[in-house]
Amino acid sequence: MSIRGLKKKQPKTFKVKIVTVDAEMEFSCEMKWKGKDLFDLVCRALGLRETWFFGLQYTIKGMCTWLKMDKKVLDQEIPKEDPISFHFLAKFYPEKVEEELLQEITQHLFFLQVKKQILNEEIYCSPEATVLLASYAVQAKYGDYDPNFHEPGFLAHDELLPKRVLRQYQLTAEMWEEKITAWYAEHRGIARDEAEMNYLKIAQDLEMYGVNYFPIAQNKNHTDLLLGVDAKGIHIYSINNRFSPNKSFEWSAIRNISYSEKELTIKPLDKKAEVFKFFSSQLKVNKLILQLCIGNHDLFMRRRKVDSIEIQQMKAQAREEKARKKMENQRLAREKQLREEAERAKEELERRLFQLEDEARQANEALLRSQEAAELLAEKAQIAEEEAKLLAQNAAEAEQERQRLEITALKTKEEKRLMEQKMREAELIAVKLVKESDRRAKEAEHLKQDLHEAREAERKAKQKLLDITRLNYPHMVKYPQYSPADTRDANFDKGSIKLDLKDIDLKRLSFEIERERLDYLEKSRKFEDRLKELKSEINALKLEEKQSGLYS
Repeated sequence: MSIRGLKKKQPKTFKVKIVTVDAEMEFSCEMKWKGKDLFDLVCRALGLRETWFFGLQYTIKGMCTWLKMDKKVLDQEIPKEDPISFHFLAKFYPEKVEEELLQEITQHLFFLQVKKQILNEEIYCSPEATVLLASYAVQAKYGDYDPNFHEPGFLAHDELLPKRVLRQYQLTAEMWEEKITAWYAEHRGIARDEAEMNYLKIAQDLEMYGVNYFPIAQNKNHTDLLLGVDAKGIHIYSINNRFSPNKSFEWSAIRNISYSEKELTIKPLDKKAEVFKFFSSQLKVNKLILQLCIGNHDLFMRRRKVDSIEIQQMKAQAREEKARKKMENQRLAREKQLREEAERAKEELERRLFQLEDEARQANEALLRSQEAAELLAEKAQIAEEEAKLLAQNAAEAEQERQRLEITALKTKEEKRLMEQKMREAELIAVKLVKESDRRAKEAEHLKQDLHEAREAERKAKQKLLDITRLNYPHMVKYPQYSPADTRDANFDKGSIKLDLKDIDLKRLSFEIERERLDYLEKSRKFEDRLKELKSEINALKLEEKQSGLYS
């Protein structure tokens, strides 16, 4: 036998992709696997034990269908793709989530699916309720609210509200975040599973929660009704109202449900009651309706029976797990509280230490400032003392200067008086000189006049003498040899001597007059020089007096 023959023949497989609400998984399945084999594999991978709520959904020809558990996967009408995609979703909903959802993974999957349905507006929710549900979703995701960590804008990338609500109210993203955060801050201390359970407890009271809607008609031609299937029974709605059913059949009041082609019949338990018949669009819809009815009815009857040993064990484990988690949460809360207290105490100590350091720093700074101020004051005192000495010295000098100025002022006054007296004397002298000058000028004028008269008399005398001479001695010219001429010459010479003497007196007189005029000019020049000196001295005294007044 060959080695190849010893090897076990490997079974043929195909790939599937399982999409949960928050993750994707891929598996290799054997060709002979039934739907239950694949479903159990997924549940084991998720760690899920409450499998009766879930199923594998796929879409074929635009219609959502659930994978049948008792038939082979490849024998069912599934999409021809590789890998084959299935959505792992909740197929049936509990009546009371808090009592029926035992595992935390079950709660989490229901929370994610219901949250998605509300955001996609498959389940209607009022704006007020959506804000409250959003706050629990934030608590489940982020934990307790911390204003230091959760700063404004931390919800900007989270989808928390339906678009219908956002369109209905003209509020900014910051305003919505503020409203959600106000509720979120009140959920402090709530664990993630508790926040998700609180979310589901609010959601289960919504009218459209857990209801699968199908369009139906009371006859073959019109589709004017909706049939809803949920955990409590079957409900008939008008086409425009999915909140309030027109008619309801509870599971406990239904005797039988059957279909024939497109017709589906609901028989009440009361035989006298009217049998309800309706028509769907196609046979597959009736099959799907019947499948959902059977599953919901089974769960309805199961809830009202004694729990199986498996359910009792799961409930016991869930209670123990809840008790353990509660104790753990309490312990964690206590530790958190102690840690927060310790942090607050630490912060208080750090604050106190910082305050003491600040006070010490301020005290050191105050001490340094005091020392600097003391040094500055000492320096200022020294400067003040030196200034006082300098001021005293200046005061003494000022006193000496004052005395000197007083003496100078007295001298100045005396000199001024003397100068004024000199000026008056000079003025008197000037007046006298002017008068003397006038008198001398008049005398000179008289002398000049006398001189002119004397010269005129001399000229006249000479002319007269000459005339007399010509008349008495005409022959003296013609006969110069006669002795009488000599006698006349001698007489003429005597007259000439007299005239010459008279000439000499006139010249002497003129010389004296000229000499006196020169003396007068010299005295006038000296007097002018003296006047200039007196004026200079008077101006100097006036300037000194002004400076002395300013200095005083």
